[in-house]
Formats: sequence, C-alpha cells, structure tokens
Amino acid sequence: MINYIWFGLFAVGVITAIFTGSMGEITEQLFGSARTAVELSIGLIGVMALWLGLMKVAEEAGAVRFIAKLLHPVLTRLFPGIPKGHKAMGSIVANLAANMLGLGNSATALGLKAMKDLQELNDDKDTATNEMCTFLAINTSSVTIIPATVIAIRASAGSAAPAEIIGTVLVATTASTIVAVVASKVLERVGKKKREGIPNGK
Repeated sequence: MINYIWFGLFAVGVITAIFTGSMGEITEQLFGSARTAVELSIGLIGVMALWLGLMKVAEEAGAVRFIAKLLHPVLTRLFPGIPKGHKAMGSIVANLAANMLGLGNSATALGLKAMKDLQELNDDKDTATNEMCTFLAINTSSVTIIPATVIAIRASAGSAAPAEIIGTVLVATTASTIVAVVASKVLERVGKKKREGIPNGK
C-alpha cells in the first residue's frame, strides 16, 4: 500500500511540473536530493560506528544487566501472567534494557526471542496473549536513554550540538510508554469484561 502512495505522490508531482513548466526544477531537486542522501549515508558510517562501539562497551561492562535488575520489579507487575523464573521475563528485560541503551541490533534479536518465549506460554497459538500485547506496546514506545541513531543523523547533517535532543527524547518516549501501558491495560480489562459477559464463555 505504501508503495502506491509514494508512486501517487511522485506521479502528481511530475504531472504538476509538466503543466506548470517546472520540469527543470524537478530534475535539479531529484539529483540534489540523491547527492545529499549519499553524503548523509557516508557521514553516518563513522558516527554510527562510534556510538555502536560505545554502546557495545557499555553492554560488555554490565550496563544492560544493571538496567535489567532495575526493571525486573516493575515488569513482574506489568506481566503477571508470566510464571516466576520463566525465561520469557529475562528476554523481555534484556530487550528493554538494550533499547534504553540504543542497542538496536541486539534489541531486535532479544525482542524476537521474547515473543517466542511468550508464545510457549500461549494456549491459543493463533491469538496474542495480554502479555504479548503489552510487551509489543512497551517495546514499540520504549524509553531510550541514548538515541544513538538520531544523534548520528544530526551530527552527520552538521548539527552544532547533536546530543541536545536527549532531554526532549526522554520526555517524549516516557510519555509514549506511559500511554502505551495504560492503553494496553485498559483494553485488557475491557476484553476481560466482555468475555465474562458472554454466556458459557463463548
């Protein structure tokens, strides 16, 4: 669907340029944007290597394990359906800790593993459990302490202070995570009441 939307936007732009006599400007902007994209991509390589290297050092130094210990008491309340000591909780904690440190590559793999572990606890394999929905909501809006990718893009674009967005990002992602958790729990209760109101549980 998104491909049709992009093609539609491009087609409308070209048709408009033809009727307004602006094809020269369109061509100039296309080549200019392509050149900027290449320059930005090359500039990101060094900055991303630096940040990912620093994050890897932090991971090896035990930062992920430290955050995991801090998150564990909260997550046991958010995921009451996960048995104590089950490996799914460990995967969830590790995923969120990696996200908070901007370790995107590690977080993705850990997130997939967490979903796989949660599926083992799922009696109805075709329907997501409350824990799976809550985890997805939190993971999607997870608080990031160090937004390494955005910082790298700003640095590559020539920002004088690329890391100054950290405070704003923390506020935004904290708010989005709170909304995600509240929405998940409210919908969970609504679904539970609806199921209880259906005769014979059908």
